[in-house]
Amino acid sequence: MNVDRYERPVAMSDPGRHAALFNGLPQGPGALAATVQGLLIHQHIAPAYGVTLGGDRQAQSQVRAVETMLGEIVARDARPLAAARAVNERQVGVCRHFTLLHVAMLRTQGIPARARCGFGAYFEAGKYLDHWVTEYWNEDSKSWVLFDSQIDHRQRELFGIGFDAADVPRDQFLVAGDAWSLCRAESRDPCAFGILDMHGLWFIAGNLVRDIGALNNREMLPWDVWGAMRMQDSELDLAFFDRLAIVSREPDAHVDELAELDRDERVRVPGAVFNAVLGCVQEL
Repeated sequence: MNVDRYERPVAMSDPGRHAALFNGLPQGPGALAATVQGLLIHQHIAPAYGVTLGGDRQAQSQVRAVETMLGEIVARDARPLAAARAVNERQVGVCRHFTLLHVAMLRTQGIPARARCGFGAYFEAGKYLDHWVTEYWNEDSKSWVLFDSQIDHRQRELFGIGFDAADVPRDQFLVAGDAWSLCRAESRDPCAFGILDMHGLWFIAGNLVRDIGALNNREMLPWDVWGAMRMQDSELDLAFFDRLAIVSREPDAHVDELAELDRDERVRVPGAVFNAVLGCVQEL
């Protein structure tokens, strides 16, 4: 299997002028996840760590690029990245930021890795919540492994997680294509998929577009909106999303189609997207 396209940091995962910060990091997926956990704090889980975030801190979750994230981290604390920051001094982000920084570090060490957008079944009973995780290539097993770099000891306790976050079962994290296919086959209820008061096939379809973007090395914010994303189930082109789901489920078997989709305006990340949290169009 050719995994070269996920072996080097590019675009959003490129550390850019801060590449030297990755020198001397501990080796391997587990050690790098621990490093990420010492640098970031989840915007919506901060209270579980005793941290109250002001508006200026919460705005950090709008950062898209790893290069910018690293710049903000070392601007506050110039120590090496392996030095865990105090919880109230960590860069604020969401699951996508934990994932992308982990992916960037793995790629820098020559370990093929990619961000996956989908749904986690381990945060709220009976729900599949909007979530991102790392998928890295395990050379020993010759397989892709899901790793949730956000889940530290505190969150294992908080959410009652019993499995190893370094090897997330495929029924506990569903890539968007799997979620779509299960719901289309009526094996799952689309209303169980989403976040807050947003749920349904339309939400899964949005994550499908985001997952295809990430598979093409364009890891956008979870609330960036573009292309074929819609706000109502009735507005969806079901056949088109059925095809996207096949690519999302088996991306390595559809490399040529991934490339074609990167030229399709319904999926390709454009020069500007709508930020649904800020309620405005942003240039990339």
